[in-house]
Amino acid sequence: MSLQICILETDILRPELIDDFKGYGWMFKQLFAKQSVPAEFKVYNVVQGEYPPDDEHFDAYLVTGSKADSFGDDPWIQTLKTFLLDRYQRGDKLLGICFGHQLLALLLGGKAERASQGWGVGIHDYRIDEQHEWMRPPLQDLTLLVSHQDQVTSLPDNARVIASSEFCPVAAYAIGEQVLCFQGHPEFVHDYSRALLDLRKDFLGDTVYSEGVDSLDRQHQGTTVAEWMMRFVEKGKRVA
Repeated sequence: MSLQICILETDILRPELIDDFKGYGWMFKQLFAKQSVPAEFKVYNVVQGEYPPDDEHFDAYLVTGSKADSFGDDPWIQTLKTFLLDRYQRGDKLLGICFGHQLLALLLGGKAERASQGWGVGIHDYRIDEQHEWMRPPLQDLTLLVSHQDQVTSLPDNARVIASSEFCPVAAYAIGEQVLCFQGHPEFVHDYSRALLDLRKDFLGDTVYSEGVDSLDRQHQGTTVAEWMMRFVEKGKRVA
């Protein structure tokens, strides 16, 4: 029996990107199709006010990335926070990527803000700080595509760091067996990262832009992270 995952899409792509890359929900479906744990997905765009019916069961809720600030006061962000807190209090499993990673940290007692380190773009490397049974296949280090200027700067009291770097001290964290979040984007592909870099070149500056473009010569481990997330959801659940 497949895991049932609700993808809460927290952005609408810029018009010039939609034809090639659709949206973050579509990107996650493409990503999860490459990993080995059976799963099915439904996408709801919360920016447009879409949410699953309360009586529909999911094994986990995944919050995507967004161009919005996790600490913003947009009405749709406040609605999403209320929804996620309710799911957390019900004991549902929650997954967060980039914006979602930051929003869940904020919601559960941590802090996210504009990072003094500036923009993280392209391929970034992280050390694995904790190994867990669901982290299969195991890695000693992690490489992911990233695009962010905000970071989690303080974790909820009951959270633990899973991966980190000097640039991003909280690159991944978990809260018990219920919440798992990553600052990087496992769903990104190189062409999308390059398109974002090109669109943001003027305000990234030549140095950050060039380093980001140069880093795209390398591969990343998004598919492994996708499998970790599904194994995290699967843990403690009996799957036929």
